[in-house]
Amino acid sequence: MAKATAAPENRYKLLVEKIFNETRKAQGKEATYLTFPRSAIEEAARELDIKLPKNQGDVIYAIRYRIPMPESVLETQPPGMEWIIEGAGRALYAFKLVRYNRVLPRTDLVTIGIPDATPELIRVYAQDDEQALLAIVRYNRLIDTFLGLTTYSLQNHLRTTVKGIGQIEIDELYFGLDRYGCHYAIPVQAKGGKDQISVVQARQDICWVEQRYPGMRCKAISAQFMSDERVAMFELTVQNDMVRVVQERHYRLMPARDLDRASIVAYRE
Repeated sequence: MAKATAAPENRYKLLVEKIFNETRKAQGKEATYLTFPRSAIEEAARELDIKLPKNQGDVIYAIRYRIPMPESVLETQPPGMEWIIEGAGRALYAFKLVRYNRVLPRTDLVTIGIPDATPELIRVYAQDDEQALLAIVRYNRLIDTFLGLTTYSLQNHLRTTVKGIGQIEIDELYFGLDRYGCHYAIPVQAKGGKDQISVVQARQDICWVEQRYPGMRCKAISAQFMSDERVAMFELTVQNDMVRVVQERHYRLMPARDLDRASIVAYRE
């Protein structure tokens, strides 16, 4: 029988649906934490006769950031709760039932004009994806502007591990310094296109800083493309087992000649 050739979104949903149903059946319908090995993805694909992507982890990534859980999974969620997938150790994942938690740009927040320092050549070839957003944030020093710190980018796409979670990837890691000499570790996640800011990734980034740099202040940052050359910036933290927004700002990058002088004066207030 030929391998299924449905769109990746549909194939991924079928795979996750099968893994969820079988895991829930084995571990109990009342369970709120359902663990499964990475190998379950390959097993489910074989049983459903679905062709897997070269990177099997893309199945989990898509459900976390791009597409919703299968409808049958959503139907098992109690009011105010949702299933997420998080790392549970080396080559292990878990469906975890948590309180409904979304980080979306506010629609009523003022937009702050910023002189666009992005090199023209980057503008020519930049897409609306995560890499382009990271570059724009870096060239325009938006981390510095947002946090009021002097920051330096150390590494992007940092693959590392967190005890009890397993392998994670930090989109970009900055270190910062304030006027008192305090040092900050600043993990940044960037979302472009239709990707959503991930509370799972924010939680993982914060846990990694706590384990790798105990005692150092952590500023977990998320950046997301909006419309009209706008970038939403969030500082996130974990409180009562939920990811909370500490602060949010929206910036519009524009030529310096187009800045509204009256607004620049108003920003002081």
